[in-house]
Amino acid sequence: MLEKIIQLDKELLIFLNGLGSETFDGLWLVITKQAYWIPIFLFVFYLLQKKIDWRNFWFYILFTAVLILVCDQTCNLFKWYFHRLRPCNDETVNHIIRVVKSSSTFSFFSGHATNSMATTVFGFMILKKYYKHSYLLFLFPLIFAYSRIYLGLHFPSDILTGYVFGATFGFICYKLYWKYCFKS
Repeated sequence: MLEKIIQLDKELLIFLNGLGSETFDGLWLVITKQAYWIPIFLFVFYLLQKKIDWRNFWFYILFTAVLILVCDQTCNLFKWYFHRLRPCNDETVNHIIRVVKSSSTFSFFSGHATNSMATTVFGFMILKKYYKHSYLLFLFPLIFAYSRIYLGLHFPSDILTGYVFGATFGFICYKLYWKYCFKS
């Protein structure tokens, strides 16, 4: 059963990665870097600060920092334990897929997917009561994490597992934030 899942994972990777072309490689290399998303983050911070007071906003920043730390270290622990090769280093697929970027670290599970989903869920849970279209925040983890498949750095299961962990941690963080900090 596990072998079948791994095979389906590889087939989905080959399909999704194969949707790319050299024309767009530069764009996806930009998308995968967190620094280029800073204007979006600042915009979300602005939206939050408009609706919650400064005290709660600074607690939001603190909780977000701790959330990213927890998510990142959880991913590192799993990567260290499972030692799953990235697609760019996996000899069963790296000659089939387009490898746009390579990395020598392990693959399971994606820190990009985990952190982006965790911070999005956390922010969304606060913003949804104030902004009708706050669900659009979820475009960030979808595009950001897909970049990892496009570039040949993660299998789809790495992304999906990262999403599950990220959503879970983001929701827990929101519950703790709401319980202990939010006083609006």
